[in-house]
Amino acid sequence: MDLANNLLLGLQVAMAPMTLAYCFFGVLLGTVVGVLPGIGALAAISLLLPITYHIEPTAAIIMLAGVYYGAQYGGSTAAILLNLPGTPSSAVTCLDGYPMAQKGRAGLALFITTIASLVGAMTGLVLLVLFSPAIASIGLKFGPAEFFSMMVLGLVAASSMSIGSAAKGLAMVVLGLLLGMVGTDVNSGVSRFDFGIIELTDGINLVALAMGLFGVAEVVRCINSPDMERKPEPVSMRSMVPSRAEFRESVAPMLRGSALGSALGALPGVGPSIAAFMSYAIEKRVGRDPKAFGKGAIAGISAPESANNAAAQTAFVPSLSLGIPGDAVMAVMLGALIIHGIQPGPMLITEQPALFWGLVVSFALGNIMLVILNLPTIGIWVALLRIPFAWMYPAILVFVALGVYSVNNNEFDIYMVAVLGVMGYALMVLKFEPAPLLLGYILGPMLEENLRRTLLLSRGDPMVLIERPISGGLLAATAVMLVWTVWSTVRRQMAAKRKLDLAEAAA
Repeated sequence: MDLANNLLLGLQVAMAPMTLAYCFFGVLLGTVVGVLPGIGALAAISLLLPITYHIEPTAAIIMLAGVYYGAQYGGSTAAILLNLPGTPSSAVTCLDGYPMAQKGRAGLALFITTIASLVGAMTGLVLLVLFSPAIASIGLKFGPAEFFSMMVLGLVAASSMSIGSAAKGLAMVVLGLLLGMVGTDVNSGVSRFDFGIIELTDGINLVALAMGLFGVAEVVRCINSPDMERKPEPVSMRSMVPSRAEFRESVAPMLRGSALGSALGALPGVGPSIAAFMSYAIEKRVGRDPKAFGKGAIAGISAPESANNAAAQTAFVPSLSLGIPGDAVMAVMLGALIIHGIQPGPMLITEQPALFWGLVVSFALGNIMLVILNLPTIGIWVALLRIPFAWMYPAILVFVALGVYSVNNNEFDIYMVAVLGVMGYALMVLKFEPAPLLLGYILGPMLEENLRRTLLLSRGDPMVLIERPISGGLLAATAVMLVWTVWSTVRRQMAAKRKLDLAEAAA
């Protein structure tokens, strides 16, 4: 009964006309920010923060939250149409969304993305309502050893995202880890691998890395293939709606992605990006046709999109109930709460029930608004594919440069995205997938920091990684995955050799 009363209180708060207006403004701005490559929710929320001084606290937080999860919706649009991830978490969507657009199925890809985002968000929301205290308590059981082991599992799983061999995937993960080491060491304060370039003491800009590896590299590839033409489809409701077979194909990945994203999003420091990458890796393992991934598989869109949106909802659990921000965006939102005199932590739900439950109900309303906003505009977005290449490429490069520059207001980042674009094109020519590299870069600093913290706490004893039950279980799962990957590769090679021998014998 308490839950019903709390939800009723939240509904009264969220349905207030001004609160609804701020929620709509937040999700609309978040969608636009997500579509524009490189800008991201963090920049938009930071710019809106001074405005919230003049807004009632609940409405202000609801507006900022709308920008956050609205960007998850919008980020996939440019990823599917132009191979430009609007947010880091939507980089995974490029792998299958862009090939679908090239096949003339951009409308279907955007429709699946919207529905998967809604399913993931609502699943995360239900779990947030029902199990907030339990999820928070599980999150508290994760120490440095558990986070390290979970990230090792994620990196090994990421190697399977490579369309080619697992060895190439592992190589890209290692390259990402090396790029993540560039910058100032957190513990010692010593600058590493900066080659005397002052701008590299802060590390390589994540936005520049994503834009260079995906966007600029794709522009160079298309310029070198002038005969390659897009196949824009006439967008109608019939062309957007999936068939029964396509719908059945997307349901299980959506549910798996939602469950995984909800669990990972509730862990401090994990966030939507890791959830999306791991969801894609799992689908490639359990899917009926792993070879379809990277060529326009529906599961390659529905799983990561549902995962990153579920994670975006449950990311509020550690932030609000524990006062622990999961990422930079959550840190800014906690700052907004503190500015308004509200202290995040275990007592927030009891001391500020109207704010907490109003925020929860606004998530449901905001996600419904996003579906209403996104579905009718699919035809408009697909019309971008009809723009001639000669006009499209300069505009893409301008948006990439503006997005990268807006993060740090540093022109060095523009030069960096050009260098990374050349590297991305070289990797593309050599048949290396950039997505594992991106995940390696994201997880690398966190992996190193948690390993060093674990060894400091255990006085240099690495056995603590195995002795702790959760950490040991995650490492065991990693070992099983490695053995399975090696065995699958050997078995494939043996089957190919046997087939070749039979063909030679028949000749």
